[in-house]
Amino acid sequence: MSTNKSRAEKRIRRHMHVRKTVSGTPERPRLNVFRSVAEIYAQVIDDTVGRTLAAASSIDHELRDQMQGLKKSEQARLVGLAVAKRAKANGIQKVVFDRGGYRYIGRVKALADGAREGGLEF
Repeated sequence: MSTNKSRAEKRIRRHMHVRKTVSGTPERPRLNVFRSVAEIYAQVIDDTVGRTLAAASSIDHELRDQMQGLKKSEQARLVGLAVAKRAKANGIQKVVFDRGGYRYIGRVKALADGAREGGLEF
């Protein structure tokens, strides 16, 4: 039997390893990132009750017209700004950043920078 794992399986394993210690609370919820080949998604989650408090993605209807002609990293920055705006509207100032098993470069870093620009602290 082959022991080779796909990239997705390896990412999920890394993510689960980090999730053992990173958890969102009502005072400091978790900002989770999911990155697909074409799109990027972000959620602010309170893990104590399992609720999503704010979310934004590159397929949002509000952001779709702004995304035309932008590079993926620029789109990720806009998603970060949007999720920060929505989180602040719900009274959230501080979050714990969960990069989802991805490396902190490229689109993941751009989303984090956008969220910081929008006023979230992490």
